Amino acid sequence: MTKSLHTPEYTALLRTLIDTRKRSGMTQQDVADRLGKPQSYIAKVEGGERRLDVVEFVALAEAMDENPTAVFDQLLAALDAIPD
Repeated sequence: MTKSLHTPEYTALLRTLIDTRKRSGMTQQDVADRLGKPQSYIAKVEGGERRLDVVEFVALAEAMDENPTAVFDQLLAALDAIPD
């Protein structure tokens, strides 16, 4: 698998994170404040300008008051829906 930020799989990750944040009723600023980061960090993550590692994924999910495993399960479902 390529490390590109522009794959359908990475797009599914971003969509999952954005949907999770919106469902939680939080703004990018709210999440950034909880992480102690600038709002631009969240904007770059959601815009695909910054690649996440698994530790950052967990921190983002927890900052949105979500169980990281549940968010990951949502991502897996989205990945399963991507045509081969």
